[in-house]
Amino acid sequence: MKKVLVTGAGGFVGRHSINTLVEHGFEVHAVASKTLPTLSSDCTWHLANLLDHTFIKEVVCQVKPTHLLHFAWCYTVPGQYWKSEDNFLWVQASLELLRQFREQGGERVVMGGTCAEYDWKYGYCSEVVTPRNPDTPYGICKKALQEIVNSYSETTSLSSAWGRIFFPYGDYEYPNRLVSSVILSLLKGEAARCSHGNQIRDFLYVQDVADAFVALLESEVTGAVNIGSGQPIAIKDVVYKIADIIGRSDLVQLGAIASAAKEAPLLVADVTRLSNEVGWLPKFNLEMGLRQAIIWWNNSNYTGLKIE
Repeated sequence: MKKVLVTGAGGFVGRHSINTLVEHGFEVHAVASKTLPTLSSDCTWHLANLLDHTFIKEVVCQVKPTHLLHFAWCYTVPGQYWKSEDNFLWVQASLELLRQFREQGGERVVMGGTCAEYDWKYGYCSEVVTPRNPDTPYGICKKALQEIVNSYSETTSLSSAWGRIFFPYGDYEYPNRLVSSVILSLLKGEAARCSHGNQIRDFLYVQDVADAFVALLESEVTGAVNIGSGQPIAIKDVVYKIADIIGRSDLVQLGAIASAAKEAPLLVADVTRLSNEVGWLPKFNLEMGLRQAIIWWNNSNYTGLKIE
């Protein structure tokens, strides 16, 4: 039987992968670092600090997974994780996890990467063409880890792939990120204060992100694969789509806050490998995903109110 170990399984993307993995016939073992979520009765949860190599060895030896889906990384608080020293610790931990996985007979590994590995001045990001020249510790550490994983896989004949995530949004997103913060503000009847919003980005609903990783895990595709929609859209258009759905366009305030210094005007994924080689396409278009996200946030404890 296919047996998968999912790290970061209580996180934003990881938690959405569990039911899909179960539906696809995996025996799922999910790793959480602090508390054990009750997300699914169809998987086995493990409490482990993956920064402690002893815990890594214990959980991998106990589970003996055939597959590894590695999402765990440093706590991704917006504005903080880009320069966190924990990024360097997670490179070490991820390599130890990879080594233990192979030593216990592991066959296929997929790890979560980031569009921050690319040189953002190019805008349109292709795994084959676009240079990788990250300028943050987060991007640098992810880039370094991907290169080592590639080399290790070639040396040991381990099957591996690397999913570079672009701009996910949806249920359980950190509340201060763009989409969630706009939704929360408008649901509360408060102004949604944004930058000019002309930046063009590539957004993908989080369930689609998780499903793309499961498809990549089940495929034989190796190397880096962009995980995005491939559809460019201006941030201001996303904001107004949210406002139109909620019915509070009057509360949108573009230009109310400054954009980040040296912010890239364009960041969009080339999803040719994802669609043609992995054979995966998203189930949610932008409006469908935003509606799902709005419903989730409206039913959460963050707003204190309900709308029809």
